[in-house]
Amino acid sequence: MSIYEVKRPVKRRKRTPDEARDEALAAARRLLLDKGPNAVTLAAVGKALGMTHANVIHHFGSAAGLQSALMASMVRDLATALDGAVAHVRSDAAAPRALVDIVFEAFDRGGAGRLAAWIVLSGDLTSLEPVRQAVGDLVQAIEEKFSNEGEHAHRRITSAVLLIATCAFGDALIGAPLRQMLGREDEAGRKITAQLLPTFFT
Repeated sequence: MSIYEVKRPVKRRKRTPDEARDEALAAARRLLLDKGPNAVTLAAVGKALGMTHANVIHHFGSAAGLQSALMASMVRDLATALDGAVAHVRSDAAAPRALVDIVFEAFDRGGAGRLAAWIVLSGDLTSLEPVRQAVGDLVQAIEEKFSNEGEHAHRRITSAVLLIATCAFGDALIGAPLRQMLGREDEAGRKITAQLLPTFFT
């Protein structure tokens, strides 16, 4: 199962503490993706799981604790996705489109786009700190692949990564209505981004 395919929890009377916490985080992620950050409440998560409000508090302490745990979980998934991008870049099969697809999937189905918006609006960017190493690893992997690009390679590579991440973020948040307005296909943003990437290395 993909890290982005959150399995809907089966209602049951007894859960271990770890199961209850994992299912609560899965429910909170669905609420975030379906309805936005304001929908991630203890009451909503409890209702989704057939769990009492007090039980959810027991596992997370407060609504802020639940939201913090959800952020941490989703940031780990984003870092994992970027690690996957590194693996693709280091293989000979790492075409620009493959790299773009991995990052776009993380921001769209993985929820990183909404997560990033939520974190930025909260004003606490320290939540994104675990992503820093993954981004650095991605830049390093691309640099290794294009080691013959000369002294300005680092700047071009960081520009390429910035382009991919910014486009993926925007596509996750407003891509669907924009594509509809413009009469473009679902994967138009990905295709355009992948087509632009080679320009950074020519």
